[in-house]
Amino acid sequence: MSEDHGNIHPIVKQLLAEDRMTNWLKAEVLESKPGFCKLKMTAREEMSNGFGIIHGSVAFALADSAIAFASNAHGRHAVSMNTSIRHLSPVKVGDVITAEATVTKLKHRVANVDAIIINQDGVRVADVQSTGYRKKEEW
Repeated sequence: MSEDHGNIHPIVKQLLAEDRMTNWLKAEVLESKPGFCKLKMTAREEMSNGFGIIHGSVAFALADSAIAFASNAHGRHAVSMNTSIRHLSPVKVGDVITAEATVTKLKHRVANVDAIIINQDGVRVADVQSTGYRKKEEW
């Protein structure tokens, strides 16, 4: 988690306090605001699969966290209804991957969010699309 809390939206700080997965990923919040979040992490050996590359669920989890932070920062509780990932390039142990999530459509009850994941060389390793449900509860 980022030591510089200046770029972390207050709702994202609140979510991070209980978010065991994002903390296990050791994801750093680079920027968060309503409708946008950028997270970065380093792929670790214990995240690798039987092929010796990083398990696809790790990239998915990083993007899922960025998506949640971007949509919840609008002020209402938002949860995923449907999220899909397209893996484009393998992630290897030691790679630094960054997920950028952007809310593309915000309605009363629905938020559409797109995310990209790139590695330290600027190679896009995955695209993610999500549709979230916005609850009545506010942060």
